[in-house]
Amino acid sequence: MSSSAQSSSDRPKPPKLNVEEYLATAVSATPSDLHPFFESFQSLYSRKLWHQLTQKVDEFFDYPLAKQYRVDVYTRFVRDFEERLNPLRLAEMGIKISQDIDNPAEHLEFLTDLLSRITQDNSSDAHVLVLSTLAHAKLLFGDLEGSKTDIDAAWKVLDNLDAVENSVNGAYYRVAADYYKAKAEYAPYYRNSLLYLACVDLEKDMSQEERLLRAHDLALSAFLAETIYNFGELLMHPILDSLDGTPHEWIKKLLFTFNEGNIGKFEAQSPLFGQEPILMGNYPFLRQKICLMALIESVFARGAYDRTMSFQTISEETRLPLDEVEHLIMKALSLKLIRGSIDQVDQKAVITWVQPRVLSRSQIGKLAERLDTWKKKLDGVAERIAPELLVSS
Repeated sequence: MSSSAQSSSDRPKPPKLNVEEYLATAVSATPSDLHPFFESFQSLYSRKLWHQLTQKVDEFFDYPLAKQYRVDVYTRFVRDFEERLNPLRLAEMGIKISQDIDNPAEHLEFLTDLLSRITQDNSSDAHVLVLSTLAHAKLLFGDLEGSKTDIDAAWKVLDNLDAVENSVNGAYYRVAADYYKAKAEYAPYYRNSLLYLACVDLEKDMSQEERLLRAHDLALSAFLAETIYNFGELLMHPILDSLDGTPHEWIKKLLFTFNEGNIGKFEAQSPLFGQEPILMGNYPFLRQKICLMALIESVFARGAYDRTMSFQTISEETRLPLDEVEHLIMKALSLKLIRGSIDQVDQKAVITWVQPRVLSRSQIGKLAERLDTWKKKLDGVAERIAPELLVSS
């Protein structure tokens, strides 16, 4: 019984398998612990119980001792009745088996052949799953252009589907995120990574090492993305717990510092940037970003009728020289972080809107305090006008 896959191009369609002969040979060529599986295969196949057979094959593929035989069982036995299987289950099975093929050319050939048999017409979601997996394999083997072509093709199909399983969405967002990581495009990496994490179970689907790497990369992309100025969604995600107790724990604290727009903490933590050369190399950008986030936080903390701010006030809260304040405000306006106008004569900024934000717990607490103050003012107004209403009635 062979433990490696033959070239799919050598046999685009395998010859009809003599199932009894194949399974009998498998029993004699495999450890005794695997014999019950092959006996079950024979029984379920002969009775044409395809659903139960699929479950038993899945169980076999997950059995540790079966690892070296999985490719052969899939390419010969499963191929014999694959048209009777649910396309998505068939795709998931094939993707699992592809992980046993180390040779890059054979690995890609296996997935390409699988994709040719699971077409968009047969099953759109299964097609997207295999196409996304193929794109990821190409990315790992250095074919960025080929990977991007498959990513775009997968999205074209996925975008028109009403509802798909998390495994399908997860496969797409995973390869999209990893592609943008390879291209050092921080904002799309950040967005696609968070979407990927929404599709997976952190404990079941990711190892501790994978969680740590994803949390680390997400944090760096949040810092370096030119359009990401609200870290609330990431700060509330349990993926960041992976950084606790590691040499990267300071990065998690730095995320909170940015989200608070706390320049004092930023300056205190900046000596640690040497541990991440990419942060040290982008220090001027990070300094501007923390100033912008300090401005956003300052505006957000003010009441709706208290958002006319002098340049002097902004200078104090952002720790910028007075002559750099106007440029900072213009930058915030151009990034659509705020809306408003600048009065150059009186050196004031009139802020009419601030970008909606996902709030941290501390920010929600501050908002609750403002709502409580607003409620007390309303109660006071009600108490004053109540006697007048009684008299007029």
